[in-house]
Amino acid sequence: MTVRFEPFNINIPQSALDDLRERLGRTRFPEQLPDAEWDYGTELGYLRELVTYWRDDYDWRGTEARLNGFQQFTTTIDGARIHFLHVRSPEPHALPIVLTHGWPDSVSGFLDVIGPLTNPRAHGGDPADAFHVVVPSLPGYAFSGPTRERGWHPGRVASAWAALMAGLGYERYVAQGGDWGSFVTSQLAIADPAHCAGIHLNFLPTIPMTDDHTEEEVEFVADMARYNDEDSGYFKEQSTKPQTVGYALEDSPAGLAAWIVEKFRTWSDCDGDVERSFTKDQLLDNISVYWFTATAHSSARMYYEFDKGLKNGTMDLFSKITQPVGYARYPKEIMRTSQRWAEAQFDLVHFADMPRGGHFAAGEVPDLFVPDVRAWAANFR
Repeated sequence: MTVRFEPFNINIPQSALDDLRERLGRTRFPEQLPDAEWDYGTELGYLRELVTYWRDDYDWRGTEARLNGFQQFTTTIDGARIHFLHVRSPEPHALPIVLTHGWPDSVSGFLDVIGPLTNPRAHGGDPADAFHVVVPSLPGYAFSGPTRERGWHPGRVASAWAALMAGLGYERYVAQGGDWGSFVTSQLAIADPAHCAGIHLNFLPTIPMTDDHTEEEVEFVADMARYNDEDSGYFKEQSTKPQTVGYALEDSPAGLAAWIVEKFRTWSDCDGDVERSFTKDQLLDNISVYWFTATAHSSARMYYEFDKGLKNGTMDLFSKITQPVGYARYPKEIMRTSQRWAEAQFDLVHFADMPRGGHFAAGEVPDLFVPDVRAWAANFR
């Protein structure tokens, strides 16, 4: 299959920025119980602060310029528009890698790791650790734009990534991902074993693989149950009625910010203060990408398609991955598993028990993410 690429540059119209500012200024906030804090969801005081900053101080043009500092392209694969960053290393023997984000993240979450990965020499590293980096926007997300048909679950995305990497001329590459990116990356290993040499994951669901459980594993199972009981409402809504919540998310920037920032707080290693892990600018970079592209509703559809793909058999979660696998376990990740349970699932050649960080590792702890990916990738050079 021939894949054609079109150069892409982000240029959000000034009218869209003006409209955003006007909408933020007219936000109608709900009341909140006096002692609620974050117990019922996004806290009113913090959201007011974030909305004010977004309206009065946030610099989208600076973020736009930073993204445009990397080569970007769009293409069409399997009927869907795909946007991606393609940053080639100056090192001639660099290893190609495709990095896949999840929800509610975007390509903006990789901004701080692309430079060190592609040009370690310029960032105090060893040039032998260099990568050619491909960072796609998932179909239905951000600059890929909304999907236009059913069925875009992680397995179908993986097939598109295989076509993308082949179209770029990479006959051998590795892949990394978290959240949906973990599922896409795992599916990519199954879909393209002749070319995908190995994968690295920073998210693994808790799947007990032994009858006996260590104290650590008991904790992981309890955390999984706690997530299901207390933190999975978004998953239920987006996997059953994504269009319904989409009307609110596409019409209200404050509502979109509340929907997303609550997850960045809950899923990061911030001890309840999201700005211990992310600056307001980082949070708004990601939220703005969703807002300006009007893809909150279509990104939510991934949950629906995942559920349908499992039920109708179009997505394969059970085939054995034959390639070597790396796993980085961050302490505040929403789902974690033990090294021995990971070894029971995969040919695990790299395991890292990280000292800090959470669900959005590349954006939250790039200083840990980069050396860990380098260490894993040494197995493939």
